[in-house]
Parts: sequence; structure tokens; C-alpha cells
Amino acid sequence: MRADRQTAVGAFVLGGLVLVLSAIVLFGKFNFLHPSIRAAVVFQDSIAGLSVGAPVTFRGVPVGAVESIGIQFDPKSNTAYIPVTVRLEPGRTLISRKGDMVDLKDLITRGLRAELKVQSFVTGQSQIDLDFDPGSAPILYPDVTDLPEIPTRQSSLQRAAEQLSQLPLRELAEHTNATLQSLRALSDKLDKDLPPLVESLKATSDKAAQTVDAATQAIRELQGRLDTTLSDISQFAVSGDRQLDQRGADLHTLLTASNQTMLQVRDLLGDLKGLTSDRAASRANIESTLRDLAAAAASLRGFANDVEHNPQLLLTGRRP
Repeated sequence: MRADRQTAVGAFVLGGLVLVLSAIVLFGKFNFLHPSIRAAVVFQDSIAGLSVGAPVTFRGVPVGAVESIGIQFDPKSNTAYIPVTVRLEPGRTLISRKGDMVDLKDLITRGLRAELKVQSFVTGQSQIDLDFDPGSAPILYPDVTDLPEIPTRQSSLQRAAEQLSQLPLRELAEHTNATLQSLRALSDKLDKDLPPLVESLKATSDKAAQTVDAATQAIRELQGRLDTTLSDISQFAVSGDRQLDQRGADLHTLLTASNQTMLQVRDLLGDLKGLTSDRAASRANIESTLRDLAAAAASLRGFANDVEHNPQLLLTGRRP
């Protein structure tokens, strides 16, 4: 009985140890087949907000945590280095499509870089974020750490601070001060010159208003005269229409008489043309009559000449 009881107690203790070890392995994230990867990240600038246990992420995905933070001083270069040891968890590191773990050195060769980022602006805590940046040249410090080193790159805040430090702030301040002084002088000049200008503008506005009133009155008078003139023109047009209506019959009669006269003239010209034709019988009589008339005119002209020289011929007559 006693031997069975000792066996049962031993089995119970052994089972408890097995359960404790299993719990430690399962909940303590121990992985004997894939041990965690330790690497170093060396900073030279301030890492304010970064502490042991801070997360290490790859583009925001947690892949590990900060294990330790140290400080090393190099008296030769008078430079202080801050090596940060990170532990990458075996189940969260980069894995290829085939399911194989990717070598950290190969990732560094491909451009894996570490960057210090602010985790929360409220608490001021920081974290380390990993990402690929093949364009940045890797800067390694083999004398500072023996672990595989992940090169660093400037954070967004550091790049912004560097850009701000490169700005000619003193020149900008001087230009700003000069601009403010110019604005102040311009303001003083405006305060001095603006009231007379406002008074002049007010006087000009009053004169312009008077001019507008006078022009409005003149336009009204001109409009009245135009209305009268248009009325007279309308009456004249009506009177003209009436006179044209009244003289229309007279004009028609006159045109008819003129037409008849023209017809008679045309007939007369036709008759004259027939009389003066070479074949007309009366043309010889007309020519003989014209000769007789010419002879009588010559005789009368000769008698007139004689009377002119001797007026007594009117009483005595011409002697043979």
C-alpha cells in the first residue's frame, strides 16, 4: 500500500511538472525549433521615448521588441553611440512565399533599414519600425556591436529638422523684419495721407452727383423736346399722306394728258418725217415754196437797204 501511494504521489508530481513545463513553453512563447533572432540597431542621435520592451514593427506589424539599450563612448572620435538590441520573434519575422524563414543578412543586403518613430505624441513613447529602403546607403558600426546590425535611416522628424536647419532662418528673419518695417512705414503714410484723400474723394463724389443730377435734368428736358419733335414729325407725315392722297387724282390726270400729248407729238413727228422724205410728193412743193420765200426775202432786204439810204422812196416809190 505504501509503495502504491509513493508511486501515485510521484506520478502526480511528475504530471504537475510536465504541465508547468508545457505552460511555460506554450504561454512563454518558447520555440526550440525556431529560436528568436537578436540584432542590433545603432543610433547616434537622441532616442527619447524609446525604452526596453518597446515594440519593433515592420510597416506597423509587430515583429519583436527592444531587449536592451546601451551607451558606448569612443574617445578617439569623441562620439557617443547608442546600441539598441532587439529580439525578433520567430513566428513574426519575414517569411518567403515558400514558407522558409528569410535570412536577416540577406534582408539587410536587400535594403532593410530601421527607423525611430514616435508611437504616441501624447505619451511621447517611441518604437523602432523596419522597412526596405534600398536607396539609402547602409552605415554600419562593427566596432560597437558583435550582433547582426540593421542600418538606420533618418526619421520623418529628423529629415524635417534637417531641412529646417538648412533654411536661411537669419536671412528670412531679416527680410521679414524689413518687410514689417516697410509695412509700418506704409501704414503711417496711409494714416497721414488717407484722410485728405478721403475728403477729396468725397468732394469729387459730391460734384459727380451734382453733375449726374444736372445731366438727368437735361436728359428730361431733351426727352420732352424730342417728344414734341416726334409729334410734329408724325403730324407732318400724316398731312403729307393726306396731300398725296388728294393730289393723287390730279397727278393721274396729268400723267394721262402727258401720255396723250407724247402720242400726238410722236404722230406729228411721223407726219413730218413723211413730208420730208425723198419720195414724198409734197417735198418739191415745199422746196419751191422755200426758194420763193428766199427770193422774196432777198428782194425785201434790198428794198429795205434802199429805204435806209433814201427814205423818200416810201413816198415816191422806186423809179424805173
